[in-house]
Amino acid sequence: MTDVKKVVIAGGGIAGLTAAFYLQKEAREKNLPLEVKLIEAGSQLGGKIETVKRDGFTIERGPDSFLERKKSATRLAEEVGLGDELVPNGTGQSYILVQGKLHKMPSGSFMGVPTRVRPFLISGLFSPLGKLRAGLDLIKPAKKKPDDQSLGLFFRRRLGNQVVENLIEPLLSGIYAGDIDQLSLQSTFPNFYDLEQEYGSLIKGLRKTRPKPDKKAKKPSMFRTFTHGLGSLVKAIESHLDPDTVQLNTKVDHIEKKEKKYHVLLSDGTVEKADGVIIAAPHYACERMLPQYDIFKSFKEAQATSVANVAMAFDASAIKKDINGTGFVVSRNSDFRITACTWAHKKWPHSTPEGKVLLRCFVGKPNDQEVVDLSDEEITEIVLRDLNKTMKIKARPDFSVVSRWPNAMPQYTVGHKDRLDAITNQMKEQLPGVCLAGGSYRGIGLPDCIDQGEAAVQQILDYFHFE
Repeated sequence: MTDVKKVVIAGGGIAGLTAAFYLQKEAREKNLPLEVKLIEAGSQLGGKIETVKRDGFTIERGPDSFLERKKSATRLAEEVGLGDELVPNGTGQSYILVQGKLHKMPSGSFMGVPTRVRPFLISGLFSPLGKLRAGLDLIKPAKKKPDDQSLGLFFRRRLGNQVVENLIEPLLSGIYAGDIDQLSLQSTFPNFYDLEQEYGSLIKGLRKTRPKPDKKAKKPSMFRTFTHGLGSLVKAIESHLDPDTVQLNTKVDHIEKKEKKYHVLLSDGTVEKADGVIIAAPHYACERMLPQYDIFKSFKEAQATSVANVAMAFDASAIKKDINGTGFVVSRNSDFRITACTWAHKKWPHSTPEGKVLLRCFVGKPNDQEVVDLSDEEITEIVLRDLNKTMKIKARPDFSVVSRWPNAMPQYTVGHKDRLDAITNQMKEQLPGVCLAGGSYRGIGLPDCIDQGEAAVQQILDYFHFE
């Protein structure tokens, strides 16, 4: 009889939950001798996913959605019985705030790269010279550069400073909460490098590879969430786990290899003896768990930024200057401390009662990290002061929910992919049966973390060589 193999998962965010779910699913379907234990340091599962219900509002404290085109999240939702609760985002005009003025996002652009001429030419975001410089992308030869480079360097070379500062930087910094002159192209948007190499131009490449828009069709919804918020996905996955799988309020303090087992020391003093370990925790926690291995030293210097968001509920009558759209991002050259604002009642109509407004604003630029540590009242005042420069809000919010995420946004700086590849290759030799999954490693979005959880499951199963 085959011995039961035990897998310990450190971290109960979406990557760790995904790994636990698919390991147990494989064990049930194939009758594998597997035992799974998920250890979570916090008091609840889900990591950055946290949904609050209040006075008829559905408020996300962390991410509010996932990209529909990345199919793993939808597939997981269907497998845990939430397929019927998937909701597309409401569509509408989005804006970008440059030098204190809201500009419409040029239609036909993808991550700030123009694919249609007219919307770009009539946009007030760029000067005639800036538009001319961006057009040089069509004739500027591709640069053969196999090494990694920063997003800022790459896009400035292709499209010029103005397009980068007024459009690309606010969009991409909004996703990664980082400095695009430090962020790695190969770890964030390698597809843009591939387009340049294949087509000699980002504009030409996107025109060739992006589906042709139907001008008569309604603007497609790019994002999905759930009727009752993303927190319902966490609960649904948890409900499918075997009893006693999850242990909350417990840290993994140390992992040590002893003969053929891994001894996982927990903060309550107990030791789990595991045959395989999935570290679904941030890079700095991984380095803390395995300090005796030099291969994780680079994790100690790896950066992570902090962010905060404020969700504010109003009566619709409080907004004296409403804006027809789903939100805006803020450029670096604007005198604002907020980095973005989502008009959640328009982006997610199901989240807000009739006659009410829900605004969700973000703070925490790379050069303004101290704002995250201010009091709830101070952060809310900063946000209201910035919003009143564009929206004319004449009443206090009915209530506000401030959420802080310290060191929550890992920074994939230049060389990240090569460093991570080197680490994972050395892990195969020195720590066979131990693998990494989560936002610190190969993608920060929900589908990316789900993909990593699934990949970790496959690595573990391959390591066990089940027949």
